[in-house]
Amino acid sequence: MIGRLHHLVIDCPSPDALAGFYSALLGQPVTFRSPDFVVVAANDHSPGLAFQCAPDLTAPRWPDPAYPQQMHLDVMVDDVDDAPARVLALGARRLGGPGSLVFADPAGHPFCLIPRPGWADPVER
Repeated sequence: MIGRLHHLVIDCPSPDALAGFYSALLGQPVTFRSPDFVVVAANDHSPGLAFQCAPDLTAPRWPDPAYPQQMHLDVMVDDVDDAPARVLALGARRLGGPGSLVFADPAGHPFCLIPRPGWADPVER
């Protein structure tokens, strides 16, 4: 092993706002905050998502190769029937038609809701 994941760093126009969205979505706290960089993780000693200020970000479009997705997250959920309404209430928007499980976060980054695989512990306890 050469290294270990520290954070997935995501460019966005407002790091504090996008970190708040993912903090609520994933049930993890903000563990570091500066004006241009915010981290959401299980604790301040674990990898997580980092949000870095990019004021001129061109948001990806799904699916449009002229505006590539740049990255996306798969978020496992216990109930794929209930989760879409909950992420929309947080400020996400649906990409694709009704029933699609592909969404965009408030800065336009795509993410997918996936049913929790049988090998994984329940998401909500």
